[in-house]
Amino acid sequence: MYSPLDLERVFGLTESENFHGRHELSQIFSLRPHPKAAQYRTPIPGLYICGAGAHPGGSVTGAPGYNAAKRVLKDRRLRF
Repeated sequence: MYSPLDLERVFGLTESENFHGRHELSQIFSLRPHPKAAQYRTPIPGLYICGAGAHPGGSVTGAPGYNAAKRVLKDRRLRF
């Protein structure tokens, strides 16, 4: 059992956020992890997000990676 402070110290989870971002209206669903880095894209061309910080979050195993892969294919105009 870990306290929030333990999570930050042991695992480096900033503010004990184990899902890479708060679950607030401004950072949920298609806006995860942040509106400027939503839909699996980041402001850096070619850099995509596919971990617990991406929609639908870390509780749904594999879904963020699958969705990010689909986004990459769409951005590159490749068929899936």
